[in-house]
Amino acid sequence: MIFWRVKPLDAILATAESKSLHRSLGVWQLTLLGVGAIIGTGIFVLTAEAAQKAGPGMLISFVVAGFVCAVAALCYSELSSMVPVSGSAYTYSYAVLGELVAWMVGWALVLEYAVASSAVAVGWSGYFVGLLRHSFGLDLPAALTAGPYAGGVINLPAVVVCLLVTGLLAIGTKESAAVNAVLVAIKIGALATFTVLALPMIEAHNFQPFLPAGLPGAMAAAASIFFAYVGFDAVSTAAEETRNPQRNVPLGLISSLGLCTVFYLLVAAGAIGAVGAQPVLDASGQPLPPGSLALAGQCRQLAEAGQQPLVCSREALAQVLRQIGWPQVGNLIGLAAFLALPSVILMMLFGQTRIFFVMARDGLLPEALSRIHPRFKTPHVVTLVTGCAVTLAAAFLPVGKLADISNSGTLFAFTVVALAVMILRVRDKHRARPFRTPAIWLIGPLAVGGCILLFLSLPSDAKLVFPIWGAIGLCIYFLYGYRHSHVALGIYLPAGGEDLIGELRSLAKPKEEGFLPTPESVTPRGGNDSRGGVN
Repeated sequence: MIFWRVKPLDAILATAESKSLHRSLGVWQLTLLGVGAIIGTGIFVLTAEAAQKAGPGMLISFVVAGFVCAVAALCYSELSSMVPVSGSAYTYSYAVLGELVAWMVGWALVLEYAVASSAVAVGWSGYFVGLLRHSFGLDLPAALTAGPYAGGVINLPAVVVCLLVTGLLAIGTKESAAVNAVLVAIKIGALATFTVLALPMIEAHNFQPFLPAGLPGAMAAAASIFFAYVGFDAVSTAAEETRNPQRNVPLGLISSLGLCTVFYLLVAAGAIGAVGAQPVLDASGQPLPPGSLALAGQCRQLAEAGQQPLVCSREALAQVLRQIGWPQVGNLIGLAAFLALPSVILMMLFGQTRIFFVMARDGLLPEALSRIHPRFKTPHVVTLVTGCAVTLAAAFLPVGKLADISNSGTLFAFTVVALAVMILRVRDKHRARPFRTPAIWLIGPLAVGGCILLFLSLPSDAKLVFPIWGAIGLCIYFLYGYRHSHVALGIYLPAGGEDLIGELRSLAKPKEEGFLPTPESVTPRGGNDSRGGVN
């Protein structure tokens, strides 16, 4: 049965060792990579989107989304310490739940990383346009700064930044991480400055009514805000390029998520309390859908009347500072977002290319996608292919829709990871675990239940996209991956893989003997013929 084509963990580790990426990242760099991926569009841009759904109640939304991510991160930490290779949830599910589920997870991660990259690029475009207008008095043509959803033709700034980041990633991981460290420092400095200036301006009446759309509005906002946290799992995709990954990857995951959660709550409280965050309502008194033509029309009318509600802003934090008497600092916040948001695009694209790289290495996608550049040591082919797809999405789609679509794939992947941790605790309980998820039988179900709840809170169109996307993925799998899969062909290990298994066995420190398979147990029964079949 194709559902049960399982690739042994030891074969996965041996494959990674034989065709591996360069290990150059430490815990500090991983934490910065995580912060770079997490803090970005979620707080700089989606603050306005969340306010339109929940009003001041988006504070609850940040807590709910952060909690779901926290329990998911604990599950990720255990698996990433056991399987320190590229591939994230895709690799973990391949080793636990089988090839078909792994394919679906990898395909879902396309929605997480590639679509999220596009969403961040659209968010960056809004700050770029605002920076030009307020700092230099330049107004770009509306047709070139928005997609058809807002009356434009193409979002040209978003296209440019996607192409630039793709080029940087093709050059090299270490170089990308160095640039990212500078951008993260700028981003944290900008958010700290905003917090210091906005929190003293909080007025209690701006929090009333706290839940203008009720608890369902807060949950809908949580489903969108979830997008603001999910970058943490990009850290796990860098495991194969990390020194001492068993220790450093879990530390990078947890520390980056904790740091970002504190920032999110402080910044959201400052924005709401300083200028208010009430949604724009329709004739029936319900909030208009974010990213809709109706909301865009209402916002234009309010702007013509001299009103600038937070929910209408494409550069929310900069606008808040301008409204409370710090216009120049607001412009600097816009400049910081302009400089820092590309780090999020970089990390999302980084994660996506590594997922495709490992899927191609397993034979589920054309092997050409796993080629590594002889000079830059990066998967340059898949980087360029992914970059072009991300650029097209950023050119024409709105940030809110992109974020919700991205979340639908992410929530599926997180659910599978939580299930995989619990299954492995039963099936392979003696395997060494450098990091163990605490209270797994509480944390695991909480992660699964939280992901399902947030998925059900997504807009209907976002919920429909995932099954359609999944059906397309299944077609590709059965047309290509099913027949070319290395596991299906009996190619569990690369050339020399048996020797690598032996080395892994000698380095491992099991609690009981016999928990690692012998080289023969991961070699086709027909002998050493790599084309042997799989039952």
